[in-house]
Amino acid sequence: MTKEFTMTENNIPPRPPHSYRITLTLNSRKDRMDNVLLEALHNQTENITLKNLSRTALKALFKDGKILIKGQRATQSSALAKGTTYVDILGF
Repeated sequence: MTKEFTMTENNIPPRPPHSYRITLTLNSRKDRMDNVLLEALHNQTENITLKNLSRTALKALFKDGKILIKGQRATQSSALAKGTTYVDILGF
C-alpha cells in the first residue's frame, strides 16, 4: 500500500516542476507578502532574473497566479505568518 502526502516528512511542501523556491523565515507576522518577497528575491544569488525583478514584474507574477504558498495561489496582500514559509514562483 502506498501513501500519498501533500507534505514531505519534514512538513515541507513538494516543489512544483519548473519553479524557483524561496524560503522566507520571519520573526514576526507581515501584513503584505509582496514587499517581503521582493526584498528576499533581491537578496538571493541563485536566480539572477529574479534578483533583478522589478516591482511591476512581481505584480504581474501575482496577477498571473505564478506565485504559490503551499500550492495555493498567493496575492500581493497575502499576510505571512511568523516562522518559515515556502514560496514557489512558477516558470523559473
